[in-house]
Amino acid sequence: MTLRANYFELASKAMQILINQESYLREQFSISETLTVQTWELVKLRLSQINQCAFCIDMHSKEALSQGENQERIIGLSAWRDMPFYSDTEIAALNWAEHLNSGKAVDDNSYQKIVEALGEQAVVDLTIAINAINSWNRIAKTFRPEVGSYKP
Repeated sequence: MTLRANYFELASKAMQILINQESYLREQFSISETLTVQTWELVKLRLSQINQCAFCIDMHSKEALSQGENQERIIGLSAWRDMPFYSDTEIAALNWAEHLNSGKAVDDNSYQKIVEALGEQAVVDLTIAINAINSWNRIAKTFRPEVGSYKP
């Protein structure tokens, strides 16, 4: 594999903004009464699957397992709609993540439905988290860090 630019070194201030965003999200999901860090990890993994980001799939699979996630739920994530393993909250979060990732407009009905399911604060944090993982996926797909090198 050809080595590519060291994005952490060349854009350290920009990368620090993304890292600070991750810290904010970890804190929010750690104290949330609705969305957990475990749900956040499932969302990151699912969007990384959709975006076909090998490095992020490896990373978030390992992170989820290290946090006690069930291997069956990780394996079933690509077909989560047909699997009985996920809570109503996780289903709502995964559905919202896929909707936003599709690029389709968010109509009033969809917005009301997600707010009713999760609450406004959780929807704001989840939307920021969806934006964040999409940023990370695009960075990783461009600069290709070594897949398999991540250790939780």
